[in-house]
This record gives sequence, C-alpha cells and structure tokens, in this order.
Amino acid sequence: MASPLLSIKGLFAGYGPIEALKGVSLDVNPSEIVTLIGANGAGKSSTLMCISGIQRSRKGSIHFDGEDVTNEKSHRLVARGLVQVPEGRKIFPKLTVLENLELGAYLRRDPNGVKADMDKVYALFPILGERRKQYGGTLSGGEQQMLAIGRAIMSKPKLLLMDEPSMGVAPILTAKIFETIRELNREGMTILLVEQNAHLALKIAHRGYVIETGEIVLEDKAAALLTDPRVKEAYLGDED
Repeated sequence: MASPLLSIKGLFAGYGPIEALKGVSLDVNPSEIVTLIGANGAGKSSTLMCISGIQRSRKGSIHFDGEDVTNEKSHRLVARGLVQVPEGRKIFPKLTVLENLELGAYLRRDPNGVKADMDKVYALFPILGERRKQYGGTLSGGEQQMLAIGRAIMSKPKLLLMDEPSMGVAPILTAKIFETIRELNREGMTILLVEQNAHLALKIAHRGYVIETGEIVLEDKAAALLTDPRVKEAYLGDED
C-alpha cells in the first residue's frame, strides 16, 4: 500500500492549562475520504488547526507528503498543497465571489491552470458563476460554503481539510455540497473531513476515526462504524 499522504503520531495540543489533544494518531492515504467524528469540544477542530499550522502542537509529529511539517507555517503548508476549508467558512464578505476565488490562487504561478480551475469551480457550483460579481457577504450560508470550497480548490490542494461543511447550511444545499465532496474525491482528491453530522460523513467516507476528549477511541472502515453499536448510540441516534 502507498505511504499515507498525511500521518499524525502522538499529537498533543492545548490552550493554556487545558489539553485539547492527548496523543492523537491518524493516517490519511492518497485518494481517500477520511472522517473524524466526535462531540462538540472533543478535539476535532483542534486536530485540523494543528495540521494546517494555525495551532501549535506541544508534542508529537505531523508528516505530509513524506515531509515532517510539524508546526510549519500555514502559508507554507498551503504552498505544499495542504489546504483547509475552515469552520464558519471565513470568506471575505466585502470582496466579490470572483475576488474570493482569485485569492485562493494567490500563491500560484500557472495562469492557464488557474483559469481551468476557475472554470471547474463554476461547473461544480453554477450559482457562483452567476454571482461572480456579487459580494461574498450577501450570499446565503450554503452559497458561502460553496465559495469557501471553491476558494480552496483554487489553491490546488493535494489534501483538502474540511471543518464542519454542513454547519448553518440548509439541507438541500448540504446535499449538494456532500455530492461535490464525493465528486472531488472521484477525481482523485484526498479529503480529511470533520463533520457534526456523523451519519452523513460516514456515508461518503472510506474510513473514520472517533475522537473523545482529545483521544482517538475508535477507528475502522466507515461502513463498519455506521453499524457499530457504540457509534450508533453516541452519534447516529435513530438514523438507519
């Protein structure tokens, strides 16, 4: 089997005296969708923040594409192809849709490739093409999420980190967003997905990890986690 694209070993991180992560280890292989599920405050977002260089880790290692990138600066990680779609979207509300997308390609120097990816974003999300001159802040929550994903695509990621893409999004647009995640993966993109809707996440993922109070407590194929009694009781409710 190919080496993992992302490999985390024994990761510790926290805020002051509070330990948010207590020895997290996980792997993401090329062309996989891997999901990290858990309750609010379990350490899901902290894990992504450490991977993307926004939060410093106290101990442990992060390897990406064969290189040690532990506590690497965020912009250097983006240049390497490690790109995050942040929780809450964090688009630029006073810039147009087009300007938001162009900023995603800020580090690139391949104008033909940038144009091709812009066309790809508009094909994935036609509403963004229709509203390319509209300010980002005037879009709906779901449209802003599409814009955040589009902006990440413009960075040409090797690994896409997604933090709560369904949060604050209407169900019909959530379905569109998750179908787009599937489509990107079918085209070969590797994705690490943090998602509050565990059922939805496990339905599209290849493998999953369950995190509780900063520790990985379960890992398995996503289909197996969907039927695991512990996961069903804690995260899936009455979902079939």
